[in-house]
Amino acid sequence: MSGVYEKCPVLENENYLLRFVEHGDIPFLLRVYSDKKSVLLFNSDNCHGDDFYYNSHKRMEEAVNYWFDEYERKGFVRWAVISKKRDEVIGTIEVFQRRSSDYFNQCGLLRIDLRSDYETESCIENLISILITPIYELFECQMIATKAVPLAAERRKALEKMNFQLTDQKLVGYDGTEYENYWILLK
Repeated sequence: MSGVYEKCPVLENENYLLRFVEHGDIPFLLRVYSDKKSVLLFNSDNCHGDDFYYNSHKRMEEAVNYWFDEYERKGFVRWAVISKKRDEVIGTIEVFQRRSSDYFNQCGLLRIDLRSDYETESCIENLISILITPIYELFECQMIATKAVPLAAERRKALEKMNFQLTDQKLVGYDGTEYENYWILLK
């Protein structure tokens, strides 16, 4: 698994490119993380109370710097999602191998944060199709888990189409909080 933390791979298909986030992405990311419709769909479970609503350049820069720090300590990888059609960053994807004592131990936890105009079944399906095989390999896992709240209808449709299953298992946070609405895909 250390390979993904030595050199973050670039992943792509005909519509989207995923590469490690950069400081130059901040103006585009600010459009994503200040989008109140999008923030409602983000997975902020177990994130020390952060809701990922950032409405200033300074706050977005702090978040990006934190993502760099987490990558250096091998906590998670944060890819920028680039629309090839528009040639702009439209969101981020975070993945890490979760270590815990609950059902989600050693799964590849996938977080997808998209600007609301890209929160569509086809976009999410496209992105997941880029990621499935690499996640299993890069994060040495047998299961991928991602959250999709009931409000995320388009995301849920895409997950169903990609053979993810909604589980009734709860993800247990560092403080014992139980989180639900997780979808899983077994290798």
